[in-house]
Amino acid sequence: MARSALLNIDTQCSFFQRDFWEDSNFADFSRNMNTLIAGCSEHRIPVVDIFHVDDSGPFSIESGFVTPMPFLTHKPATTFHKHVHNAFTDTGLDNWLRRQNIGHVIICGMRTEQCCETTARVASDLGYKVTFVSEATLTFAMTWQGVTLGSDALHHRTETVLTGRFATISTVEECLAGLTMQE
Repeated sequence: MARSALLNIDTQCSFFQRDFWEDSNFADFSRNMNTLIAGCSEHRIPVVDIFHVDDSGPFSIESGFVTPMPFLTHKPATTFHKHVHNAFTDTGLDNWLRRQNIGHVIICGMRTEQCCETTARVASDLGYKVTFVSEATLTFAMTWQGVTLGSDALHHRTETVLTGRFATISTVEECLAGLTMQE
């Protein structure tokens, strides 16, 4: 089995400052993510934190909000800042993963259908095996042309377009059960 890494995408305080923030699914998300991180740490799988950074606003370094959400207490193996939707294009993540002989990435974090999904697609295109732990991702309702998709619909849509093409969709329990200890 390929060595693995857990990619924690954009789980940062910046989101608390957005007008679309709502926390109806936050307790489940944070519990699932903490379980996933703890399980990966137990298996000696490195956790990589990735934060989105913009030039201004709550995603700028100067805002003070580009920090881990308070429920996160792990020590990441490394941290990258990105300026685009995926975690690979402008970060050096691919180089770091290859130097660590990692061929399998596990995706969790924020926003399911945006940065998490985009990272999964790019990782697959780069040749990584991808596990997408949907219940350890969080998103918010979105509206276009008068139609609103809730977070459950967005999760389902993301799982539908990723499965069998770009990623294996997994629960936290399934993901952890499939891991082996890494040296």
